[in-house]
Amino acid sequence: MASIKAPLPGTVLKIEVQVGDTVEAFGDPVIVLEAMKMENELTSEEDGVVKEILVKEGDVVAPDQDMIILE
Repeated sequence: MASIKAPLPGTVLKIEVQVGDTVEAFGDPVIVLEAMKMENELTSEEDGVVKEILVKEGDVVAPDQDMIILE
């Protein structure tokens, strides 16, 4: 099991995936995070299926916080 973690503090602007979606390593963006007035498109570092989404749009996240769990 893997997770997608916040690389830096910021606000979740958009979640691009839903539970059950398949993601590819370094493929399409899964979350758009606003940090330091810039939008950062985050991708998964591993192939997998979205098992759980732990954040919602508008949430403020801390560095290394789990945002999405993959299986």
